[in-house]
Amino acid sequence: MKSLLDQLPAIVADGKKEAERVMERAESNYRLGLQTRELVVPSKDSKWQDLFREKRGIAGDVNLDEGSALIYGDNLLAMAALIAGGSRNETLRNKIDFIYIDPPFDSKADYRTKIVLPDSEIEQNPSILEQFAYSDTWADGTASYLQMITPRLSLMRELLSDVGSIYIHIDRSVGPYVKVIADEIFGRYNFENEIIWRRTTSRGGSEYYNHVHDNILFYTKNGCGIWNQQYTPYTDGYIDGMFRKVDDRGRRYRESPLTAPGRRDGDSGRPWKGVDPNQMGKGRHWAVPGFLRHLISAEAQCSVQRSLDELEVQGRIVWAKDGAGRPNVVQYVDDLPGVELQSMWTDIGLEAGPEYDTRKPERLIERLIVSSTNADSIVADFFVGSGTTAAVAERLGRRWIASDLGKPACMITRKRLIDQDAKPFLYQHIGDYQVEQLRSTMGAKFRIGDLAEIVLGLYGALPLPIEENPNKNMGRLQGSKTLVLADSPNKMTGLATLRRAIEIRDNLMGGWDKVVILGWNFSPMIGHDIEALGQGDRLEVLVIPPDLLDRLKKKGHKLKADEVRFASLQYLKLGAVTRKQGAKDESLSVEIANYVLLSPEALNLDEANRDKLQKVVNADPLALIEYWSVDPDYDGEVFRSVWQDYRGNTDNDGDPYRVGRTARLDGLPKKDGARRVCVRVVDVFGFEAEATAEVA
Repeated sequence: MKSLLDQLPAIVADGKKEAERVMERAESNYRLGLQTRELVVPSKDSKWQDLFREKRGIAGDVNLDEGSALIYGDNLLAMAALIAGGSRNETLRNKIDFIYIDPPFDSKADYRTKIVLPDSEIEQNPSILEQFAYSDTWADGTASYLQMITPRLSLMRELLSDVGSIYIHIDRSVGPYVKVIADEIFGRYNFENEIIWRRTTSRGGSEYYNHVHDNILFYTKNGCGIWNQQYTPYTDGYIDGMFRKVDDRGRRYRESPLTAPGRRDGDSGRPWKGVDPNQMGKGRHWAVPGFLRHLISAEAQCSVQRSLDELEVQGRIVWAKDGAGRPNVVQYVDDLPGVELQSMWTDIGLEAGPEYDTRKPERLIERLIVSSTNADSIVADFFVGSGTTAAVAERLGRRWIASDLGKPACMITRKRLIDQDAKPFLYQHIGDYQVEQLRSTMGAKFRIGDLAEIVLGLYGALPLPIEENPNKNMGRLQGSKTLVLADSPNKMTGLATLRRAIEIRDNLMGGWDKVVILGWNFSPMIGHDIEALGQGDRLEVLVIPPDLLDRLKKKGHKLKADEVRFASLQYLKLGAVTRKQGAKDESLSVEIANYVLLSPEALNLDEANRDKLQKVVNADPLALIEYWSVDPDYDGEVFRSVWQDYRGNTDNDGDPYRVGRTARLDGLPKKDGARRVCVRVVDVFGFEAEATAEVA
């Protein structure tokens, strides 16, 4: 077994190649895109009327290319889509000024989710998709983790602007190895500092010193990142001890060296005014203090020697009288509002919000963002967690991009942003996710028909004769007159598919008693379309497990039919939808009547938790709704969520475990003709459903 040190060169080389393949696809005709699932215009139910008056018309005015975005999906694919851009999205390559990541680094972490329902608590294991991602990350311990992080760091460098910075939050177990990889990707000389963050003042239980800190690696893309120096307040004792000299105007000052430890290439390592920086101490380089940057012209900012020339002209450099010819910099007390922030942070401790239970304090992220961004900067976080980076960036007025593989993380982040009345933002998914997974799992030459054949086999269907089944996507259940049709992963199973399946059922090979459709992606209206067709037991639609491609990648042909569960669809039923028009505006009332959950047996629950869930399903199915929103004028393309309610929002009904059942929207712009109202719900497990109503 090779040591990690022996494996590192191959890990870095393979990770860079994977990133290069992603870049090649981004520059080719095939581009992985982002699908906008929702344009969120935050206005919690009880605040609807006031906020709508402030934001009247904003849902139609938002530029989809320039807004902040919350992206659900594998961050490798999310970054590929951001780099590729496309007809509906600008490329963000070389445009992001700040990236903060806090990737999971505990291989023994418990990713189970506790879901509190009105009369019980359910413990859900991670979704199968998340399980595979986490197990891949730690399959071979730290080596697997490094294989995961390397291509992602490479893509992050591509996204960074020329003045961009990245902060990598890590712990002691993987930190040294990540540092070596990051040095290779970003350049050893672009490593600016390591921040030691003291999370807590004390703890017990450790045999060899108690561990109370995390590490944050700080790199710039080109050694010249945006920098806004931060300070901690002076104390009287500090001023008396450090600023002992007084000039002829009575200003207190001190003289400080113009060098810093470490040899550097470039002009910071070359002699200036005949003085080699190594004369100031072995292994040093010229370093301009940050507090004097405002005195240096923009043209000289990225040249140390030109900066020194300008400072000397302004009288800020003095030459020591010790005969050694050492240049020093003059610093006055009032040059700075306090002590320049150092690399060890002991003034920010852990915080736990009432709902988000975040372990990364907002003050910590705020300090990083303020230090390394300007007002027009784009901020990104590709392991969003509880949404702290997005929430802080929003509060600071920065545009942000946040991504996570975990549906719970995205749900929490969306609610958190609505809670703080964020500006409108996009909620997006990875477009053609299964197709991309298919390419990486089966290879570019693998045909969709071959996958359909595998899906049919896992369902237990025998393929139809090839002359009747050239696409290999139809089969039959042995001993019955049931036809099975496997839909394509690059299609949306909707009304057209249902009608085609009924036609095939009635006419192919003399006709069949029943047709079963196995689908990957579904039209949000699929439940209503099935009901409207009135086929009863002769038409059934089932969900292909979203993790199937990952499981095939791991097990291949060893995957057995009894290991795969095909689930029934979830769907939403609306109650009364009423509309009243006044002289200048109109109002809308929308009720949700029922919610039918995806087959409980398909959820990743043990038997005890499944029994608890079934009791809730039987007694109060609407208690399973985590979040619901309304678009009062749906155009069929972009869902504009301008009213939201969710569990935990007690402004309206006072019940933290239930959502309200009626949306009331007053002050809507008056509209002639019918209004198409669309409602979307997300349940506590992250499944989504949609229903629309035409209101005259």
